[in-house]
Parts: sequence; C-alpha cells; structure tokens
Amino acid sequence: MALFRIEENERLENIKELSFKLEKDIQSLTEKNLIGVFGLEFVKSEFSLNNFRIDTLAFDRDARSFVIIEYKRDKNFSVIDQGYAYLSLMLNNKADFILEFNENTSETLKRNDVDWSQSRVIFISPSFTTYQKEAINFKDLPIELWEIKRYNNRTVNYNQIKTSGAQESVKTISREDKTIEKVTKEIKVYTENDHINNGNTETQELYEKLKEGITNLDDNISFHAKKQTIGFKIEESIFLDVVILAKSLKMYLNLKSGELQDEKGVARDVSNVGHWGNGSYEIKMNDTENLEYILSLIKQSLKKNKNNVG
Repeated sequence: MALFRIEENERLENIKELSFKLEKDIQSLTEKNLIGVFGLEFVKSEFSLNNFRIDTLAFDRDARSFVIIEYKRDKNFSVIDQGYAYLSLMLNNKADFILEFNENTSETLKRNDVDWSQSRVIFISPSFTTYQKEAINFKDLPIELWEIKRYNNRTVNYNQIKTSGAQESVKTISREDKTIEKVTKEIKVYTENDHINNGNTETQELYEKLKEGITNLDDNISFHAKKQTIGFKIEESIFLDVVILAKSLKMYLNLKSGELQDEKGVARDVSNVGHWGNGSYEIKMNDTENLEYILSLIKQSLKKNKNNVG
C-alpha cells in the first residue's frame, strides 16, 4: 500500500520504504523499544545455550512468561520448525533462562514465578513468504510473525500477521513431530472462546455487549486472551482485564489507587488484595444496568494507558 505525505496545496509526496541492510539493525531498533512496541521487558541480547543463539530474550510481565524474539531477512526458514526448537530449548533448560533473567535484571525469579505454559516465540522480518504466513494458520500456535517496515520520513511500522480465522489446532500435526508433540503438552495458547465458555448464556451475552462498548471507545483497541483473563489493549498497553465467571463478569482497571473518578462507587479498590488482572480497581458486572457508566470508568483507564504508551 502506497503512503503519501500531504505537502502545501494538498500535494501528495510519496513516502518511500527503506530496506534494512542487516538483521542487526532490526534487532537494535526493536530491543531499544520493546516496551513501547510489544509491552515486553528486555532481558538479554544474543543469549547462547546448547548450540542455540537466541537473538533477544524478553519477559512478558502480564503473562509471567519468557518470550524469544528472532530477526530474519532470509526467507528460507521454517517458522514452525525453528519456533518449536526454541520453545523446546526453553522448556528443557528452565533454570538457565531464570538465571539469565536474574543476572540481567534487578528482580529475582524462582521457577514457580514463571508460567511456562504461556511461553512464545516472535519472528520479526521485513516480509514473510505466503508459505510462512499459511504455516501459522492454527488457532493455538505459540508463534507470532511481525513484519517491520521503515520509511524515509523516519517512520517505522510493526504489523502482526494474523491468522485467517483458523479453527484447526496445531495438535493435529504434533503427532508427526516429537518436538512439537512434547512442547504442545506443556504450552497452552488461550483463545477468547476458552474464557467465553466459562459463562452461562446470559453472561456470554453480557460480555459481548461489554466488548462492543469497549471497542467503540477507540479504533486502536485490541484484545489478547491470557491464562486467567482477556486483556484489552490500547496499542501494547493493557488498560482492562476481564474475567468471565459462570454468572457474572469481573473487570480490573489498570489504574493506580486514587486515580479513578467513580462518583457512584461501582469499583472496589483491590490494591491490597490478590487478583489476576492489572491495576487497583475491580468492577463486578451482573447485568447491563450500569453499562454506560462502567464504560465511562473504563474510558478513564483507556486514556491514562494510551498516554503512557511509549
């Protein structure tokens, strides 16, 4: 798709794409901006283990899991084979990954502090082949493809390659590959439907109405299913976590204690109470009676986290 810059007199000037000469250029740019682009914490560059070299090791604070990032300019590689080889390396050497985290950050992790079932691999490249894009067309694949484009107006774009409504499970091919089979037994990719199925019919309908209201607040909202919650994001910052229970919904606003203006007192401060989602405020929802007001509270969290992106 051609991009243009509007000049004087509404004249359009073409914005040209600039190629990356080296994978290292993509790596350096990404590592310096991991939080802003992916919401991930940088751990280590060029992490070597058992004849493998991981380009970037990162940590997902929300999912409490490690993320391996690889950069590719060469199109002749299998995303499935390489992705599962890296995941197998991680699951077979958990102590080494934890040690690397502890040596390179100010925090100390223990093995039980990590949710290994949420581990994933991200491949970043200027482009992927049609075959590579089709290879990730599974609903539960712990592998992501991101295309990066750089332009002559000092603009960079990261775009995730989405699966085309995949319904087939990667387990259908795991029996043919021992590495995939072993990794699949330990890693679980959660979907929105996994959470929706927890609720009864009324709760499922309530969630759909809430979701519709949320996505209408901003054109850039996306959502990501995690183990315990469905996280709603503005770019890569989670502003709301939703938990679908049998007969109700629980929501967690990603705001610190004292930041929410709640005249009706709908939200509960849970900053000193253990809970799954981000932030200090919990809202329980059983019906649509206060939907518009709840959306106004959610909008506060949306605005706050949108301003914090980058």
